[in-house]
Amino acid sequence: MRIVRRIGASPKARGSMSGDTCPDIFELSDGNFAVIGTEATAELDKLLPADAARADYERIVIVSRETLVRAKTDIPEV
Repeated sequence: MRIVRRIGASPKARGSMSGDTCPDIFELSDGNFAVIGTEATAELDKLLPADAARADYERIVIVSRETLVRAKTDIPEV
């Protein structure tokens, strides 16, 4: 598996002061997506709706609204 491309604007283009670290979204060679975000599993796990669950190896991460909105045009329809 490898990173194929960034989805949306880079952290620098979104105004990151350092231009290096910030939420980010990447498309992977297997068609899945990888997300860099703020880890919030402990805070949000107990707030998941009754029909949602996560495996022990999964984490809940927060991605800023701007990151996701600016990625919208790069996300494939299918």
